[in-house]
Amino acid sequence: MQSTSVRIDVETHDQLKRLAAELQTTVGNAVTLAVRALRQHRIGAQLASPLTPDETAWLDADLG
Repeated sequence: MQSTSVRIDVETHDQLKRLAAELQTTVGNAVTLAVRALRQHRIGAQLASPLTPDETAWLDADLG
């Protein structure tokens, strides 16, 4: 697997290490899980927002 470095402040790194320990995983995997959770949260927020008029019209369109 290819890898790269990301600069973060010391406090964030300490929190990340604690989180990884709580999850019994590596720091790298904790970052992967955090990114996935953030993406899921954003998708959830988008799905929870009201439909636009165009979306409502599309859903109400006559298919016949």
